[in-house]
Amino acid sequence: MKKLFFFFLLFTQCLISQTLFEKAEKLYNEKKFEEAKGLFESYLKSAPNHQKTIEYLGDIAGNAKKWDVAIAFYKKLKLQNPNSANYWYKYGGALGMKAKSVNKFKAVGMISDIETAFLTAANLDKKHLESRWALVMLYIELPGIVGGSETKAVKYADELMAISKVEGYLAKGYIDVYYKRYKAAEVNLIKAHQIGKSAITYAKLYDLYMYKLKDKEKAQNIKK
Repeated sequence: MKKLFFFFLLFTQCLISQTLFEKAEKLYNEKKFEEAKGLFESYLKSAPNHQKTIEYLGDIAGNAKKWDVAIAFYKKLKLQNPNSANYWYKYGGALGMKAKSVNKFKAVGMISDIETAFLTAANLDKKHLESRWALVMLYIELPGIVGGSETKAVKYADELMAISKVEGYLAKGYIDVYYKRYKAAEVNLIKAHQIGKSAITYAKLYDLYMYKLKDKEKAQNIKK
């Protein structure tokens, strides 16, 4: 009888915990992040290593620009799952955003960890788009003296091209726009839009025409 009681007690606790997580997840999907945060934190007390809950809390912290909190959650995840490209990518992304919010001297000291995180993610998953995009942007935005390199950026744009023509052309267009090679950017972004025909490819081409080439007529004549 005692064993049966403990079984039902355990079953009830599991059921309550599961319901708590589901409620939190529903609130998160509705973008009610603060409400979801409280429920996720409560659930984490009963399941301290529940990875999806930790990831949600990291995402919520990132959305609130609480980078140190996000970094701590993602660090825990990538230590528990060293072969997860996604966790390495999110860890690197949080580090990168923190680097943009601190002074330049401190940011320079973070570059190696950011690069390592993105490179690890890319190496773990040969089709991981986000980490390759992050590397393209990192190498383009960094000054050459601290590791910036168009050659390195192009390498990962080429890898994106091998995975997805749309992403590859968008990445090459991004590089061209950064270096103000607007005609070359136009060629790449037109190709991206011809293949992708998405809101993103349209927006990138529209922005190029409107704000870089100052050609309102071309911007208005883009076929969606």
